[in-house]
Amino acid sequence: MISRFPDQLAEALELAKTVQIKKHSAPLRSVFISGLGGSGIGGNFVQEFTRDEIKLPVFVNKGYEIPRWINKHTLAICSSYSGNTEETVAVFEQLLTTGAKIVVVSSGGKLLDLAKKHGFDFVKVPGGWASPRACLGFSVVLQLAVLRGAKLISGKILQQLEAARKLVVKDSAAIQKQAEKLAGQLIGKTPVIYIGDKMEAVAVRWRQQINENAKMLCWHHVLPEMNHNELVGWKTAHPEIATVWLRNKTDFERTAIRTNIIQNIIRPLSGTTLEIFSKGKSEVEKAIYLTNLGDWTSLFLAEKQGVDPQEIEVIDFLKNELAKIG
Repeated sequence: MISRFPDQLAEALELAKTVQIKKHSAPLRSVFISGLGGSGIGGNFVQEFTRDEIKLPVFVNKGYEIPRWINKHTLAICSSYSGNTEETVAVFEQLLTTGAKIVVVSSGGKLLDLAKKHGFDFVKVPGGWASPRACLGFSVVLQLAVLRGAKLISGKILQQLEAARKLVVKDSAAIQKQAEKLAGQLIGKTPVIYIGDKMEAVAVRWRQQINENAKMLCWHHVLPEMNHNELVGWKTAHPEIATVWLRNKTDFERTAIRTNIIQNIIRPLSGTTLEIFSKGKSEVEKAIYLTNLGDWTSLFLAEKQGVDPQEIEVIDFLKNELAKIG
């Protein structure tokens, strides 16, 4: 599924050309994206990819409840690959009373049925993918297509995603080689991912993939915020931790300076220090490059530890227990 990511991007970009959104009855003044896990991470990328273009605030929700500010001036995107994510279904039902412009992005399930029942716009995601977290390309591209269909963004970001697709195809062998080396360096460690604040979605994706695919604990933080709190936690040596610094040569100048300084502070205290620079021209290309590298790293980590990257028994158990309660 990871190797098919560029093909998925290509399919999603073609599908995006067909997305049409009916004009809402009121002018749109905010964007609300609801999704969890593998479906929710797409919203994080959309929020960051659009920050320099969209003129409306974009909020990403990861829970059961909606904020009170949502109203008829809100574009609300409910994203769930299965269409049955209970938190997202609950959010959809609350949105019905707000007058918001609701759009569903899903392969089927309750959400798609509800969208059809109420006559709302929806984008049907191709089915057949065993793991929602493997559908990042569909999630990101089709949510962006909704924003473009609502005339909130141009097609520039989608063009940059096509360039990103070509980049990861061209560098595929090198990415996998680097990922396998990184996995070897992370074995037996607790990874801590650090990145500039404009690309937090990339760090979230690394963390989630290491959690689910490699069955390892991991955390992340962003600069400069971590300089104001977590940095103080590095008071003593932690040989069990591997710090992974995801960087871009175009990071904000003061953020880059901070990174250089705190690397020197933390390096003697952590067991392993890994620094990775992105490739690509646009911020979108760089983010997709780092994301693809992280996906491969998580897979090689799973293989080196002899664990099944697709197995999520504990999540399935949780869902079954919740279903018993109703």
